[in-house]
Amino acid sequence: MASMLGLLEAREVSARERVEVLREEAARAAAALEAGEIELDRRVIAREELIDALAASAAETTSATEVEGAAEAPPASIPVPEAATVPGAVVPPWREGLQMSALSPDNQRILNVLQDRPGPEPLRAKDIAAVMGIDTAVAAKVEGVRSKAKRLAERGWLLQEASGAFSAGRRLVASPAGGPSA
Repeated sequence: MASMLGLLEAREVSARERVEVLREEAARAAAALEAGEIELDRRVIAREELIDALAASAAETTSATEVEGAAEAPPASIPVPEAATVPGAVVPPWREGLQMSALSPDNQRILNVLQDRPGPEPLRAKDIAAVMGIDTAVAAKVEGVRSKAKRLAERGWLLQEASGAFSAGRRLVASPAGGPSA
C-alpha cells in the first residue's frame, strides 16, 4: 500500500510542477497581450491624429485658396474644375457647394448607392456592400465599406443612425478649428 501512496504523491508533485509552469506561461502571455494592446492603441491614435491633421491642413488650404481667389473669382458662367481625387484620399468635411467629385471613387459609389435607392430606410454596411457588388461573405470587405461610410458620416456627407445604419443626407460638421465647416 505504501508504494501506491508514494506513486500517487509523485504524480501529485508532477502535476503541481506542470500547473506552476502553465501559470508562468499564462502570466507571460498576459503581459505580451497587454503590451500588444498598448501598441495597437498607440497606432490607432497616431493614425487618427494624422487624419485630423491632414483634414485641418486641407481645410486651411481650402479656406486660404477661397480667400485669395475671391478677388480673382472667375465669372459665374465659367465652371471651376474640382481637384482630381485618388482612392484613399482624405474625405473633406461637407460644405455648401462642395461637389461629390471631391471624394474618392469608392466614396462616391457609397453616396450613389444611398441616394439612388427607393425608400427612405437606412442601409447597413453589409447591404451597401451587396448593392455595390462586393462579396459580403468576406467580413474585411464589409468592414472597409463600413469604415468609409462612417468617415463620410463624420464629415457630414451621410447620416448615421443610432442603429449603425446609414442614409443619404447632408449636415454641417465642426471643423478642427472649432467653427462650422462651411
